[in-house]
Amino acid sequence: MVDDNEIKKRAEKYIQGMKDRLSKVSFSDNSMKKVYDLAFQYTEDAEYYLKSGDYSTALVDIAYAEGLLDALLILNNIDPDSQIAKKVFVGGTFDILHPGHIAFLREASKLGRVYVSVARDINSEKIKGRKPINDENHRLEVIKSVRYVYDAFLGDEKDFLKSVERVKPDIIFLGPDQKVDEDQLRRELEKRNLKPEIIRLKERIKIWNHSSTTDIIKEVVNRYCKDQNLKS
Repeated sequence: MVDDNEIKKRAEKYIQGMKDRLSKVSFSDNSMKKVYDLAFQYTEDAEYYLKSGDYSTALVDIAYAEGLLDALLILNNIDPDSQIAKKVFVGGTFDILHPGHIAFLREASKLGRVYVSVARDINSEKIKGRKPINDENHRLEVIKSVRYVYDAFLGDEKDFLKSVERVKPDIIFLGPDQKVDEDQLRRELEKRNLKPEIIRLKERIKIWNHSSTTDIIKEVVNRYCKDQNLKS
C-alpha cells in the first residue's frame, strides 16, 4: 500500500508541474478557455486539499486537471509538454512475477507513467539460456494487471529498440542486473533521434526471501524434485 508521505510527494510534484504548464499556454476561443479555466480550478482545488492534508483528493483533482489540459493541447495540435507524467520505458522477461518485480515497477512509477516491453519467448531463451516458465502471452497478461504499469506490450523479436521507438520515452529505467551498456544504448538511440534519460536502479530490492525468478525455481527444485518417490 502506498503511504501518505509518498502520495503527498506525488501530489506536490504533479501540482507544480500543472502550474508550470498552465502558465505556458492560453486559449482565445471561448469554449476552449472554459475547459482551460476548469483545469486551472482543479489545480487550485488540488493545492487546497494538499495544504489541508487530504493528499488522495489532491492527487485525484490534479489528475483531472492534467487530463483536461492534455485534451485541449491535443485538440489544438500542440504536443503536451507534461512534466507531470513522463513516459518511463521498462523492458524485461517478468517470468514468474514476484515481489522484486513489483518493487522495481513501483520505483519506475515514481518517475512517470510506466510502459513495459515484455520480452518474446525466443529472445528470453537466448538471454537466459532457458525457456521461460510462462509463455509470452501469459507474462504479458500478468504484467498488464500490475497497478504500477500504465501500458504493456510484447517486444519486437529482432530489434529491441523498436519497442523504445514505439513508446518514445523520456526515461529508460534499467534494473541493476540488466546487462545493458548504457553508453552504447545512448549512441544507438541517438541514431534514431531518441534521447531519453537512462536511469538504473542501483541495487536489487531484497526484502523478501525470493526476489528473483531463479531463486524461486531453485526453491521449487529443492523442495519437490529431490524426492524421486514424490507423487505428481
